[in-house]
Amino acid sequence: MAGGSRITLVNGRLVVPDSPIVLEADGDGIGPEITTNAIRVIDAAVARAYSGNRKIEWIKVPVGDQAEKDLGDRFPESTINALKEYRFMLKGPLTTPVGKGFRSLNVRMRLLLDLYANIRPVKYINGIDSPLRNPEKIDMVIFRENTDDLYTGIEWQYESKEADMVRKLLKDNLNIALDPDAGIGIKPMGKAKTERIARMALRYAIANKRRSVTIMHKGNIMKYTEGAFREWCYGVARNEFAGSFVTEEEAATLGGNAPAGKILLNDRIADNMFQQIITRPDSYDVVLAPNLDGDYISDAAGALIGNIGVLGGANIGDFGGVFEAVHGTAPKYAGKNVANPMGVLKAGELMLTHFGWTEAAALVEMAVASAIRDKKVTNDMARFMGVAPLGTKEFTDNLVNAIAR
Repeated sequence: MAGGSRITLVNGRLVVPDSPIVLEADGDGIGPEITTNAIRVIDAAVARAYSGNRKIEWIKVPVGDQAEKDLGDRFPESTINALKEYRFMLKGPLTTPVGKGFRSLNVRMRLLLDLYANIRPVKYINGIDSPLRNPEKIDMVIFRENTDDLYTGIEWQYESKEADMVRKLLKDNLNIALDPDAGIGIKPMGKAKTERIARMALRYAIANKRRSVTIMHKGNIMKYTEGAFREWCYGVARNEFAGSFVTEEEAATLGGNAPAGKILLNDRIADNMFQQIITRPDSYDVVLAPNLDGDYISDAAGALIGNIGVLGGANIGDFGGVFEAVHGTAPKYAGKNVANPMGVLKAGELMLTHFGWTEAAALVEMAVASAIRDKKVTNDMARFMGVAPLGTKEFTDNLVNAIAR
């Protein structure tokens, strides 16, 4: 048992002790080595920022491939109970099969703690090779609804008895005929779930003095799900934050720009937005999206900075958080001391910021920026910089030394 204390919620506010207990899930493939090395940097930043007066107490929990090998369960009851108890986790990437097999462990964790917001900052780091001419214009924060939409996993294989029942129900009651060889999925999108992610994104924009919030949707086609998402988001802004936002239509009557002290609120059709983040990325600041759209746009935006492997994501609820790398498991590189730990490390930076430990988060950010500036990087970046790569451990050593200086 760790010697630290649980993070608690008191009167709606997170209370983080000086020695908070955080779960560590190493993940699959390259996960164990990048997670272990990322934690070395996080620990160094916390020790330096607070002169040894604060320390994260890590509890390693089994999940994924190794848990299945050792315990016969990819998400064992002991890990579920620990997550319910301590509510915060830093984790490496986990395998999710395509087309068949077990349900996504990432989704199960989000639903377990009701982590309804996936937050991914996407900001260019000087020195990374990007496909854009002006990647320094990329600085957006994506708020993706995390528990609704197609990710609820309500679907049936085309030849299943359940699919036959749904086809019959639709035909007999609504005169809707589906092809007999069509798999069927249900796309629920709720008002309350939409309003709470909108509330979080709008509050973030106000607190961080952002320029704009863009609601991403495909409401021209899916009118009663994604179209409703758009309307509900506007409703939260109108009913709860009226003094802080101005819509695009309102701004048009004021010369086209949001007045001083106001944040522009607009919306964009999803497919149009994909081409616009490439051609005019500086038009986007905070992005508010439903689950599937948010999944797509966050990876696309990450690719624009040149390396999705340097991005971390935060899954946040009213009380709890799972912080993770956004890339995959890359099993062919596992155990070779070549993987880049920055994805998990940047997730740890988000975790420190969420805890209010901004001084430690700033040290992590500084160390990463200095490593890229000095071209002391792992192979995924070194090959574009024309320099010899550092191994995972050596790259981490350099970050720890930069923090200690």
